Amino acid sequence: MAAATPLMADDEQEPASDRILTIPNLLSFARLLGVPLFLWLVLVPEADVWAFVVLALAGASDWVDGALARALNQRSKLGIILDPLADRLYIAATLVGLALRGLIPWWLVGILAARELLLLSLVPILRRSGRIALPVTYVGKAATFCLLWGFPLLLLGGLSSWVGTVATACGWAFALWGTALYWWAGIRYAQQAWSMRHDVRAG
Repeated sequence: MAAATPLMADDEQEPASDRILTIPNLLSFARLLGVPLFLWLVLVPEADVWAFVVLALAGASDWVDGALARALNQRSKLGIILDPLADRLYIAATLVGLALRGLIPWWLVGILAARELLLLSLVPILRRSGRIALPVTYVGKAATFCLLWGFPLLLLGGLSSWVGTVATACGWAFALWGTALYWWAGIRYAQQAWSMRHDVRAG
């Protein structure tokens, strides 16, 4: 594959171990457990404030487990898979939950789902190149940050006060900007995968 670009996160250049029981991985497992809890809070009791808290904690732990992996030298191959998996599951759960509640349109769900289908089509190329995942980029991290904060703010938009009005405006700003960055990152991933494909053929 081509050398890392400025859009690639620096920590992705460090070697990953085969360890499973690490502190960052435990945090990622805990984040995964929060996905069904969030959906239940949104769809059953419609406890939007508590659902917001779950998403906020998930977003904060996303940064924490990455920082701990670097600080404790516990970057692992499992963590490379779990971290983006948790992000995608939270984004998917939030999209479905908010769409079913009528808080966001289904066309937005379709746009973000199409991006995931694009990445899914890259899996065969990754396997042939011997990789388990594409390197995370700063654009991808920025997109995830915007979406994981934009959707919770849209959830608070249902509050009947000025807080709801401000949350809705900020939520849509984060959500739309995050969607644009999400697709930009997806295109960058596709370009990297295409480069891998040519490298494998050349090899």
